[in-house]
Amino acid sequence: MINKQNLWFLTLFSLIMVLSIYYLTMSDDTLSTLNVSKNIDDKAEVVISEENDTLVALKVADEEELLAQMEELQNILLSDVATLQEKNDAYEQLQSLNQNESEKEAIVKLIQDEYALDCVVQINGNNITITIASTTHDATLANNIIRMVQSMYETDKYITVKFS
Repeated sequence: MINKQNLWFLTLFSLIMVLSIYYLTMSDDTLSTLNVSKNIDDKAEVVISEENDTLVALKVADEEELLAQMEELQNILLSDVATLQEKNDAYEQLQSLNQNESEKEAIVKLIQDEYALDCVVQINGNNITITIASTTHDATLANNIIRMVQSMYETDKYITVKFS
């Protein structure tokens, strides 16, 4: 059964997801005015990072799908006509979605730390798809990433690495 603490967690997680989608869909002009500091030293090195349009589109689509699923499950949890079993199933599915999101974040952080590459990770059951922003399609790099990600799991996963 769901309690107030879990409901608050789901509500705050949904709010964070909405704000992150808003941040990703902001125009470059607005974003650059937010990030500009007026006290930048002349000697300081400024690094400008541009994300690949394909990665941004994948991230937005993935987050929209996640928000739609979470909203549907939250509606079931808050419904007066849903049975106890339906509510428990919806709660378990929400926990599964949260676990998948944390696994995605861990994989993205691992790839960024190890190879300094921007990527998008999609998890669907045992299938993990990693899309990397790189102009070169390096089979050795892809193989190393697959091995690194597989080492995170005890069971075998079907891992695909795509370059965009």
